[in-house]
Amino acid sequence: MARKFFVGGEWKHNESPKKVKKIVSTLNEAEVPCHDVVEVVVGPPFISLTLVKSLLRSDFHVAARNCWVGEKAPISPEMLVKMDIPWVILGETKRRAVSKETYERVGDKVVHALSQGLKVIACVGETLQQRQSGSTMSVLAAQTKAIAEKITNWDNVVLAYEPVWAIGTDKVATPALAQESHCEFRKWLSENVGAAVATSTRIIYGGFVNGATYQEFAEQPDVDGFLVGEASMKPEFIDIIKSATVKKN
Repeated sequence: MARKFFVGGEWKHNESPKKVKKIVSTLNEAEVPCHDVVEVVVGPPFISLTLVKSLLRSDFHVAARNCWVGEKAPISPEMLVKMDIPWVILGETKRRAVSKETYERVGDKVVHALSQGLKVIACVGETLQQRQSGSTMSVLAAQTKAIAEKITNWDNVVLAYEPVWAIGTDKVATPALAQESHCEFRKWLSENVGAAVATSTRIIYGGFVNGATYQEFAEQPDVDGFLVGEASMKPEFIDIIKSATVKKN
């Protein structure tokens, strides 16, 4: 079963309405593969969600960059549903570190968001120390298990592998290393969640990718797309979206 390529964008800055409109205009005017080939989701800061939602082309979708459990939470899944925001990004590795979110807490947030009808980009990833100690898969397994224990339907879940050590540092993961990690991760899903889930669930790469590196990563068989940071606010994001054609071909 072919997995539709997926490209998500995490907007890392709060921008003025003027700058937001310019970014959205670039996206709206872009010629990219059709929705049958690639699914595109952009995640602006909360204060820009409504503006982006109102302006963005209909074949691209919008994600919130976090939510909490409970209807009365500061940003709840119920609130996002009322705002007609279909996606949410949960478990970002830097948020785990700064906000001290436990694996179980992220799992609770994922299951609650899904229960309210949201689609989830669930982020997992290891630190440099964990990578160097050979603990990558045990970390990914523990983070994913906290989600897998709480859900049975994976249709609305995209997994984003975010190697913490390759984000905003001078250390770069190679396409081969990304493929190795994704392949081992998919093998774990098959053995611990189910072969059907492993085959159909998209695992996207959330390490450093830009206009100069995306194609080699897209060529890897177990890399089903990208979760892009800084570059998602630049014109090169369009080229990254177009890398879906590598998979199609």
